[in-house]
Amino acid sequence: MGKFVVKKTSTGFKFDLKAGNGEVIATSEVYTTEKACLSGVGSVRTNAPIANLEDLTEEPVKTAVNPKFEIYADKAGEFRFRLKARNGEVIAVSEGYKAKSGCLNGIESVRKNAADSEVVNEA
Repeated sequence: MGKFVVKKTSTGFKFDLKAGNGEVIATSEVYTTEKACLSGVGSVRTNAPIANLEDLTEEPVKTAVNPKFEIYADKAGEFRFRLKARNGEVIAVSEGYKAKSGCLNGIESVRKNAADSEVVNEA
């Protein structure tokens, strides 16, 4: 089972969702308060398991409704995903993956781990 690790930064609070093996599979933005960060954790828990998939690397792009995972290619040519909530806000992002299959596996790992992962506060 994975876990959400909440950390204090120099400018606020952020979380990493880690898979059971300890790998970071998604990261949040920096929130101004710990309460807002924990609300972000709740949003990932709610949205990740039901999120649609929109692949921006394929033509034509089949637009999906929020909540959704968007797959895109970054400037380095790596595949990444971002999870958007119902309101369109980005609530978690991934690292870069060399292959699209790795990115898709990352999305499935977030789906699987988000709902019942414990919150560990390192703030």
